Amino acid sequence: MKTFLFFFSVLNIMLGQSVYGQEKYHLVWSDEFNQAGAPDQASWGYDVGDHGWGNNEMQNYTRSTENAFVRDGKLFIRAIKNNDKWTSARLITKNKVDFLYGKMEIRAKLPEGKGTWPAVWLLPTDWEYGGWPSSGEIDIMEHVGYDPGVVHATVHTESYNHVIGTQVGTSIAVPDFAGAFHNYTVVWDADSVDIYFDDNKYFSFSNDKTGNFATWPFDKRFHLILNIAIGGNWGGAQGIDPDLTEAVMEIEYVRLYSADKKR
Repeated sequence: MKTFLFFFSVLNIMLGQSVYGQEKYHLVWSDEFNQAGAPDQASWGYDVGDHGWGNNEMQNYTRSTENAFVRDGKLFIRAIKNNDKWTSARLITKNKVDFLYGKMEIRAKLPEGKGTWPAVWLLPTDWEYGGWPSSGEIDIMEHVGYDPGVVHATVHTESYNHVIGTQVGTSIAVPDFAGAFHNYTVVWDADSVDIYFDDNKYFSFSNDKTGNFATWPFDKRFHLILNIAIGGNWGGAQGIDPDLTEAVMEIEYVRLYSADKKR
């Protein structure tokens, strides 16, 4: 298990430092997807199954390299329709690359098609405050295919979540979401969760400093999830294109940085 308490990496020498606002960050882990085949098992695991995932989703998540594979320096997550049934992949870094605070940047090209629901997001690794939504959720990027070119960033907590209609989030227009790679980034510390699109911050959620996990559960370690859902309460709200047979999300890299200590 690799729970990052943030240390300098040799990759920092290769890729340098990153600056967001007044903070400087050094790289502590990355996957550049340079080795073809299955995703690196040292960094990635899988959530599997076809039970709807709490959202009435249609896909069966598998470990198959038909649904998740590395080729030509990119990770491909592929949802496939076969005999009217969908398979897809949900890759997770749980208990492999977990982190508390820092900056995580994902460079991705999104799928298109009505009924698709790709996401780049974070869930708690240990659920110390209880089940969803008590321990929190951070959605770095979500896109629903019936509303093409609109990307969403959201947080969920016990007090702020979509089940009770109080979720906190915003959206940004990305007209070439499926035609070009873009950076989707979270910058997270003890004071706030900030979401960036191509280095431009467009969402921020602040710690209210009450000490109440119901409003701020974001003081425990989380892990990354990359997936394409099909249908579901949101993704399928306007149906699924009957002619859609495949949806692919491509990821060029995932990079995790820690903030340099202030001197």
